[in-house]
Amino acid sequence: MSPKSLFRLVAIAEAVTWTLLIAGLAIRAVEPELRVAVTVGGGIHGFVFLAYAATAVVTALNQRWSLGTAVLAVGSAVIPYATIPVDVWLHRSGRLEGAWRVEAGDDPRDARAVDRLLRWFLARPLAFLGLALALVTAVFAALLLAGPPGGQ
Repeated sequence: MSPKSLFRLVAIAEAVTWTLLIAGLAIRAVEPELRVAVTVGGGIHGFVFLAYAATAVVTALNQRWSLGTAVLAVGSAVIPYATIPVDVWLHRSGRLEGAWRVEAGDDPRDARAVDRLLRWFLARPLAFLGLALALVTAVFAALLLAGPPGGQ
């Protein structure tokens, strides 16, 4: 799976989970006893939100986006459905073109520690996926223990 297709998949998933969260909030507004709708929708959205942020960071490193572009990509997940237009813009501007950088090239940035580490993990996709899922799950669990936004 290319950086473009992975980013697009997770960007769309993040937007879809906004719908789940908003639907859960609407259900709770109509029927306050159905708080579980927000719990389920919010939980799914929270996990996918974190997965999107991780995907955006890895894609930003691989594609060598500027800090501003990376912040825009990650930050777009905070605004409902904003990951879709950001994905379209990244695609149209060519920022998602190219393959995963699993081998060093002539670019002097390939000697940086972060680039070497990224290449090491990209060359081992199952290990990378396992680590990424473990990290996202750990952050998700820590946030669940901290409680929902706004308390309660």
